[in-house]
Amino acid sequence: MAKSRRNRAKAGQRSDPIAKPVKPPSDPELAAIREKSILPVLKDLQSTEPKSRTAAAGAIANIVQDAKCRKLLLREKIVHILLNETLTDASLESRAAGWEILRILTAEEEADFCVHLYRVDVLTAIQHACAKLTTSLTSTSPLFNKTTKAEQNFTWSIAESLTAILSALAEAQDEALDAATRNEQIRRFLFIVVSIDFTTAPVLNSALSCMITLSEDNKQFAEALLADKTTKCYDQLIAFKNGNGYKAVLACGVLHNVFSALPWNDHNPGRDDACDAVLVPTLSQTLEHTQLNSEMANGNSSTSPAEILQLALEILASIGTTLQETLESGNKKEKRENHVDADADVMDADIDEDVLEHESDEENEDDEEMDQDEMEADMEMVTGADDGEELQGIDDLPTLRELIQKAVPQLVKLVRANGGDDQTSELIRGHALTALNNISWTVSCIDFTEKSNAAILHAWTPAASMIWQQIIAPVLASNTSDVELATIVTSLAWAIARTLHGQTVLSGDEQKKFISLYHASKNLSSNQEDPFQSLGVKCIGVLGQLALTESIALNREIGIFLLTVVKGLPETPAADAVEALNQLFDIYGDEHKAWDREVFWNDNFLQHLEEVAPKVKAMVKTIDRRKSAELRVRAEEANLNLSRFIRYKQKHKP
Repeated sequence: MAKSRRNRAKAGQRSDPIAKPVKPPSDPELAAIREKSILPVLKDLQSTEPKSRTAAAGAIANIVQDAKCRKLLLREKIVHILLNETLTDASLESRAAGWEILRILTAEEEADFCVHLYRVDVLTAIQHACAKLTTSLTSTSPLFNKTTKAEQNFTWSIAESLTAILSALAEAQDEALDAATRNEQIRRFLFIVVSIDFTTAPVLNSALSCMITLSEDNKQFAEALLADKTTKCYDQLIAFKNGNGYKAVLACGVLHNVFSALPWNDHNPGRDDACDAVLVPTLSQTLEHTQLNSEMANGNSSTSPAEILQLALEILASIGTTLQETLESGNKKEKRENHVDADADVMDADIDEDVLEHESDEENEDDEEMDQDEMEADMEMVTGADDGEELQGIDDLPTLRELIQKAVPQLVKLVRANGGDDQTSELIRGHALTALNNISWTVSCIDFTEKSNAAILHAWTPAASMIWQQIIAPVLASNTSDVELATIVTSLAWAIARTLHGQTVLSGDEQKKFISLYHASKNLSSNQEDPFQSLGVKCIGVLGQLALTESIALNREIGIFLLTVVKGLPETPAADAVEALNQLFDIYGDEHKAWDREVFWNDNFLQHLEEVAPKVKAMVKTIDRRKSAELRVRAEEANLNLSRFIRYKQKHKP
């Protein structure tokens, strides 16, 4: 305790670290730059002459882009000078340059710089700047558009810098995000900028982007937006959403976050039935009409088509994930309200079988590459379901309906149109596949043994078949060496197979491709935190689902592969073995299936499982519970289920 008191006593005698002279860098090049370019301009920045300060601020805004100059400026305490002098300068031009310098610093430096800015109370400076800009933009004497052109330009420059800095702070630290959200003057500034009709396109885009960041998982911000009766910013966002271009996509991003936070969804729509369903058509049209090689119009010249497509795809991917939460909450509510007896389950299964058989008759069995007419026919099957019986029963899930009808066809087209190996094509293709993957996995989690979900399966089946035929099969046929592409496509295939098991979706020998892909994945270094997200596990998952078709030969081929994976212990990765066992349980757990006798018993699977049981038990013991808790739990479950499965099969020999 005595030592602690001495430390506290000394703390009050510390000198101001800002007042300490900065040592010149030891590097001769940096020392020369400091003497020639940095020190003179910093001296002018703190000059008593207004013109010198303004000129210096503008000069620093230019040189701060250079990495070496930026590091030297930070060494010379540029942030302290900006916060205490430049940003409070009487000159609007100087303040604009000061905010521009901070904007560049937040963009170029790591996130810890933004945390530092927050800790030195930059939000107070932002608050005052927001208040001043709000006053200027809403002034009636004089009207903003009656001020000089230079004043308007400097005002817009500050506004764009503020929104960018706010975004960077919010992304870097939750505490900064919460503080910005609670600040009424900051919120009012954003709502004003979005709502007035004379905001320049770059500032509007930056403000909307900032609102996307602030509104994510933020109920407080969503409620403040809806409660705002002065600017009616929410209504303006809806108007933007109903338009086109980049601002429409940005508005969709804000609205999606707002709907998710409240939450407004298919089971609980909000104002004017608002939910994600109203966003999907706008986003789908963006995918359809945005060309990667086109010049942007409508004031979006600074935003590339790739950026617009990427944002639209990210929002669709998020909608796909959020929809699963909606479905889960709806299922819980339905279970509370309805008590379904066991007899209904039998009826449900019969109806689902009828639907599956009907869809199976419509499938294309041609193994060759699809031509343009066939692809268009597939699209028509998906998008032409408006007026038929296909969508009866799905209208109470408008977001899912819009995703199936409007988004999925455009996502498929986008993937096929971006098959090149250039960076932009790979970026867009990856985001489009992620959106399809999220949507498909959400649908795959629906219980299609329930009668109420038969219409969803009927509407989804053509879309799922199209995804398989036009994306999954061609990628597999190409024998791609792109591991990232192979992983996302395999995940997508797993989700699709989960929804269509019992039907033949194969257009060729895709099962052999997945088996080969699994063997190739063993040569990859696995550094994933979640071993169940590996390419190998996903290959096993999709193969297990493909084995649930009526083909005995296909079932045997996959069953032997899965057994081989487990028998490969201890060399087989634990996650692979666990997934292979789970798939074997699912495939051969029903003794009434034809393949139970033809494959499981005729090929003596039980003996192989009995032989491998000690290896599985040993595998469990090798997994460190502290380092891999989920893997250990799932391995223990697989081991326990294997023992139960073996005992069950021993008692039910044909």
